[in-house]
Amino acid sequence: MSSLRPPAVPLVTHHPYFSVWSPTEHLGESTTTHWTGAENGLVGFAVIDGHPYRFAGEHGEIPTMDQTELTVQPTTTFYSFRAGGVELEVEFISPLLLDDFEILARPATYVSFYTSSIDNQNHDISIYFDITGEWCVDDRKQAIESNRISIPDVGQALQIGTTTQEILTHSGDDKRIDWGHLYLLPPCELATEMIVSTTDIRDTFASTGQLSQSDSLTLPTEVGDAPPVLACVFDMDVVPTSKQETFLTIAYDERKAIEYFEDHLQPYWRRNGRTVTEMLTSAVVDYPTLRERCAEFDSVLRQRCRSAGGESYADITALAYRQAIAAHTLVEYDDTPLFFSKECFSNGCIATVDVTYPSIPLFLLYAPDLVKGMLRPIFRYARTDDWPYEFAPHDVGTYPIANGQTYRTVDGELVLENQMPIEECGNVLIITAAICLRDGCSAFADENWELLTQWAEYLVENGFDPGEQLCTDDFAGHLAHNANLSLKAIFGIASYGILCGLRGDEDRQEKYLTLANQMAEDWTHDADDGEHFRLTFDRPGTWSLKYNLVWNNLFDLNLFDDDVAQREVVKYLEEQNKYGTPLDNRETYTKADWLLWAATLADDESDFEQLIDPLWRFLDESHDRVPFADWYDTETAERNRFQHRSVVGGLFLKLLRQEKHLLNSQ
Repeated sequence: MSSLRPPAVPLVTHHPYFSVWSPTEHLGESTTTHWTGAENGLVGFAVIDGHPYRFAGEHGEIPTMDQTELTVQPTTTFYSFRAGGVELEVEFISPLLLDDFEILARPATYVSFYTSSIDNQNHDISIYFDITGEWCVDDRKQAIESNRISIPDVGQALQIGTTTQEILTHSGDDKRIDWGHLYLLPPCELATEMIVSTTDIRDTFASTGQLSQSDSLTLPTEVGDAPPVLACVFDMDVVPTSKQETFLTIAYDERKAIEYFEDHLQPYWRRNGRTVTEMLTSAVVDYPTLRERCAEFDSVLRQRCRSAGGESYADITALAYRQAIAAHTLVEYDDTPLFFSKECFSNGCIATVDVTYPSIPLFLLYAPDLVKGMLRPIFRYARTDDWPYEFAPHDVGTYPIANGQTYRTVDGELVLENQMPIEECGNVLIITAAICLRDGCSAFADENWELLTQWAEYLVENGFDPGEQLCTDDFAGHLAHNANLSLKAIFGIASYGILCGLRGDEDRQEKYLTLANQMAEDWTHDADDGEHFRLTFDRPGTWSLKYNLVWNNLFDLNLFDDDVAQREVVKYLEEQNKYGTPLDNRETYTKADWLLWAATLADDESDFEQLIDPLWRFLDESHDRVPFADWYDTETAERNRFQHRSVVGGLFLKLLRQEKHLLNSQ
């Protein structure tokens, strides 16, 4: 069992509009929230032998059960509570299984309940559970209405959603969904009461142990400060000799998910005409199998991560797993999966290339088709008349609207100053090479060969000594002669050489790998600052995390001597603060993904662990109770805005390095 105290605990995690977390270690200490911090409440009570206790959410003066355990696994969050001679175990399971797109895309989380006696006595227990109408609005002034629907072979479900259903009418960063419907499916094998009501129903249950009134909110009502709830109550047995189990299901049907070059795309699970009732039926029927599959997956992945990087690394990746996936939306276009990221709490961009780049290690390990699905919108946009530049685009819009790049003037003109020419060209080439090595063929590159060639040539002409421009660390501002950005160009060119080789063009393979090799020699000379390498070629006495150097090993390129990486690792250890090594010498902040990538350069496992232990400490001690923040201060553990971002998929890089045979490296 992990001793890590998560800064926030994942509960219901599927996509940027359906992602709910607990901002405290104890589930009963706070109101649960959407990843943005807006309240998306849920409340759970247990009446044990006539005495009410609260195990989830906040409400009134009802005493909380003692929480005795919290464990976060990749797909599952487990809690254990005790009160009145009873142990109540609660699991939140979001079955995000990357090798099964049907299950991955299904927006249904299970909440499992297990009861047992801890005093060797029989007990009566009733469980109350509700979720609020906050989950389906962006603004509390919006009106919602409820319904009951019949689910074949399951029973009834409670449904709630906005009255207006203005689908895909807004975009932005700090936004929540206000179309589609939220569903609560109570246990179907137990006698269950269910109701749509106000929050007053919580007090009614706490005092009587029952739901004594009928639905009170069939007509439209404003969410307001006392939001409507979907609630259910069910009884469970508590006996000394056995443990009883049941579950309920929380689901969200968003109807339409992404606007893609003017087309409104359905979520992936709705393709082939699949209906919401069919989806909900499948979710309930599949529960026993999926619970076992998730338990097995969690155990295996944790062991793999422990083997690759130690116990702290296993804790970090377990917390990152669901977030990395839930910051995306999976859709299908022309029978092809597209996997759109949202640049959460940055500017809300959709399909951002330099957010895709750090995220790919997790998806290369399990689902390379999703990495292709991240890049396809970029290739399509780059072919349009709207994209005038010879380098790769940064994004294709603002989530969930993917009609063209975000960075524009009020007149609609693209802004050159905000582009990342070297960054994005290098990113696309490296990612494409990784995909094709994983596939063992050049098919994905072949689809986009003209653009890849254009961007490789751009790097040859402009990449070694970058002019003043942004890189992925754009919060640090424009920078010229950036040595780490130069590394990206070098590996981008080498990646193009790899792709030429996969296409059977040995002459061009040799040409571009030779170019990359010569640039690497020049880089080693020009960036040398004695015991380490500089932040910029023209600034002696500076340093930075050279996270882009990881591809030298992952692609077996050997462009740089091993000594280059190990000199850097020594410097990172020297510059380490309480919560990690800063991004560079200019500030005390760092990025969790880049810190992990930099640590992966270490040949000595003890050096790797020494570099990531402060990241574990940051997560454990940070006062910012938000989903995994990737940009934070290494002296104070204060986060710098970012949270719930897909880049934490990059924390699986150490595992990818251990299992780099998957890349079919040359």
